[in-house]
Amino acid sequence: MNDMTDAAALLKAERKAAFEANKLSKRLHRQVGEAIGDFNMIEDGDKVMVCVSGGKDSYALLDILRGLQQRAPIRFELVAVNLDQKQPGFPAHVLPAYLESIGVPFHIENQDTYSIVKRLIPEGQTMCSLCSRLRRGILYRVASELGATKIALGHHRDDIVVTLLMNMFFGGRLKGMPPKLVSDDGQHVVIRPLAYVAEADLERWAAVRQFPIIPCTLCGSQDNLQRAQTKAMIHDWERKSPGRIDNMLRAMGHVVPSHLMDRSLHPFASLQPTGVADPLGDKAFDEDDAEDCGTPSTAPVRFMEPSATTSRETP
Repeated sequence: MNDMTDAAALLKAERKAAFEANKLSKRLHRQVGEAIGDFNMIEDGDKVMVCVSGGKDSYALLDILRGLQQRAPIRFELVAVNLDQKQPGFPAHVLPAYLESIGVPFHIENQDTYSIVKRLIPEGQTMCSLCSRLRRGILYRVASELGATKIALGHHRDDIVVTLLMNMFFGGRLKGMPPKLVSDDGQHVVIRPLAYVAEADLERWAAVRQFPIIPCTLCGSQDNLQRAQTKAMIHDWERKSPGRIDNMLRAMGHVVPSHLMDRSLHPFASLQPTGVADPLGDKAFDEDDAEDCGTPSTAPVRFMEPSATTSRETP
């Protein structure tokens, strides 16, 4: 009797896990599809170079793009690219074996940036900035050599919000991590299809798909990074007030220049009364609207509201 009970409980647990995995898959593919559509990230005939580091985010990005590729009304190519930076102990066989097993075209670029970073950055200082610059230049070159029309990176919703806060806290500017941009060399379009996706969902998806995760022993091994501290802060906020991260992301797509302080974006110096009431104008003697917001919104995150002219014929 106990064996039958245990078997029934196991079957129930397996069905529940399959249901949750299917629900998560649908959410991830929907969110990535919406981000691609909202920002016109992928167009017919594109060759998308997906940067795969061996971490959960880039594995998930490639996995979801492959799923969308199979049912998209447009045709586009995917090529996975990994930069082997020659970090000590890096398991160089893992990514090629995985990419071969799923049948994705790929390119492994071997460049010893690790030695350069270790030589130039004093012990105890963060390596991220130099490592990022070196990696960026190499990947731009590889994209040109492969004929890629788009470069896809695995930054997600939490990365975007953390970058906004870091620029505010440490750079004194309102600047984030855009879902789509032209590269600093002016030659490439960089896209972030995971822009609407929560990191926690990517962690769950990595467990469901059993990606062969490769830990970063360069930047990932450094303690007390400002980015890590800022991420911990927003996750603490999220635990106390669920929906706060989504609201911060939504705010980045609903900017009101007249209510900020950038004189290059709004003519503060030349403002004059018009004599015409403006329902969206400032209510100077009212309390800040944010005081009355209450619980953070749970509405789906969208940078752009759908309109009659918004194309949905992207993956």
